[in-house]
Amino acid sequence: MRIQKLTKETKQNLLEDLLKRSPNSYGEYEASVQAILDKVKEEKDRAVFAFTKQFDQADIDATNILVSEEEIEEAYGKVDASLLEVVRRALQNIKDYHAKQKINSWFDSRPDGTILGQKVTPLQRVGVYVPGGKAAYPSSVLMNVMPAKVAGVDEIIMTTPPGKDGKVNPTTLVAAKEAGVDKVYKAGGAQAIAALAYGTESIPKVDKIVGPGNIYVALAKKAVYGHVSIDSIAGPSEILVLADETANPRFVAADLLSQAEHDELASAILVTTSEKLAQEVSLEVDNFLKELSRAEIIEKSLDNYGYILVAETMEDAIDAANEIASEHLEIQTAAPFEVMTKIRNAGAIFIGEYASEPLGDYFAGPNHILPTNGTAKFFSPLSVDDFIKKSSIISYSKEALFKVHNDIETFAKAERLTAHANSVHVRFENEEA
Repeated sequence: MRIQKLTKETKQNLLEDLLKRSPNSYGEYEASVQAILDKVKEEKDRAVFAFTKQFDQADIDATNILVSEEEIEEAYGKVDASLLEVVRRALQNIKDYHAKQKINSWFDSRPDGTILGQKVTPLQRVGVYVPGGKAAYPSSVLMNVMPAKVAGVDEIIMTTPPGKDGKVNPTTLVAAKEAGVDKVYKAGGAQAIAALAYGTESIPKVDKIVGPGNIYVALAKKAVYGHVSIDSIAGPSEILVLADETANPRFVAADLLSQAEHDELASAILVTTSEKLAQEVSLEVDNFLKELSRAEIIEKSLDNYGYILVAETMEDAIDAANEIASEHLEIQTAAPFEVMTKIRNAGAIFIGEYASEPLGDYFAGPNHILPTNGTAKFFSPLSVDDFIKKSSIISYSKEALFKVHNDIETFAKAERLTAHANSVHVRFENEEA
């Protein structure tokens, strides 16, 4: 891996480099994505079936687009029993963690008859998009579905592209069933996002779309935002390890590579105060590449977006970490909890040398749907909050309104909104202020 001194210039170059990976940088795909969205909006099922045949080579129609109970039962027969047990244990951890995020409606009443409050209501219907292809990501199914279940969403539907045989990956199906998905539809890509956003004869319109996907899925979600809600525009995976001379170079190298193997756009960065650790980690990376199955992808990822930055002080290293605002941030230092208190921007923070990033991906419980491309400066991980909406509650007695009606009328008149002022005035027009 390339080793550089952390300077203002190298940090700025790195930030500019990382931003090139954002889905917002791929505008050349937007026209084709919009064409798919428009076609589905106009032709509904007919367009979804045609695009599924074109992109997935699968013959899907109104009779088989919805996954049947028989197909789910068949999927259970194809999933290893030990994996199923792991899925169930992970599911419980994820459920328990998100249960702590729940908030309740509240009301504050006063003696004069004023009642103010907040009513919390779960979304009615949510769509979860799950990528297909050769890879199956049951962990993403659990992470997207469980916070919605905990929030109390009435109906959770899932779309995922079928294989050429018209079947859905069995591991994906089993994870969906275990997590409590109500219906699974065989549709992928931008056409699935369009179906969820606009509704078709087979696939109902949802209130919110969540879940990762390729550039077409990301741009489709961006295009339908406002018509429905979405979780985020997900970019490539990234990890930043913050380490000092006490860190284990083998652990650090292994953790960096755990994200670099995702794809060629993934980013893996080490920021350290130790030149010695930097050299040792680089050597360990080379050794691991000789034995890892996705070495070719990892090498391209590291060539493109892999960095080891050597900082003068830990304060400089922390400043760089906050500026980069990584999706995953590991702290492997002598006093990791102290360092953690100085971190402002990160999607998920892993503290100590035994909090390896895959722990969060699969099992610990916190959500692994995280902000990328520096958006951890203002976005949060997927949570129960993403599946609720809040309504303000206002109730005043006549006595309570009488006390403030002159103030309200003065405010309204200052804005030249006389109908606003009149709306309050008429309630007391026969009474003295």
